[in-house]
Amino acid sequence: MTYRIQQVLLIVLALSAALVGFWATFAARSFYDSFPGAGHHWVSMDGPFNAHLVRDVGGLYLSLLVISVCAVWHPSLARITGGAWLVFSIPHLIYHATHLSMFSTADKIANVVSLGGTALFAALLLFIPHVPKEKA
Repeated sequence: MTYRIQQVLLIVLALSAALVGFWATFAARSFYDSFPGAGHHWVSMDGPFNAHLVRDVGGLYLSLLVISVCAVWHPSLARITGGAWLVFSIPHLIYHATHLSMFSTADKIANVVSLGGTALFAALLLFIPHVPKEKA
């Protein structure tokens, strides 16, 4: 994998983490009621509101944001970052993939694609050999 591809994967993961992390941490009720936005409601369909849990999820995403941004500037952290994302993403994907009955077909697809994409990007960072920045 080239350095530029690695950077793109990390930036996409960082943007995803920023969106979820800041929203869930600083506007937990809004996140619960409205995520992912545009009239869709993925979180509120899965149980009652729990501010503590939503803010904890936000904090988790913010921690993934920090390591992802660091890895953009320090490529030696890319595999560790991929591993951290994968540890989170696989159980998250499995849970949501097995709890889709309440969603429309479009939301089922979007849910699995978005969570599957996160897991795929993490796996690429973890398992694909990297070209050092100097050689890219």
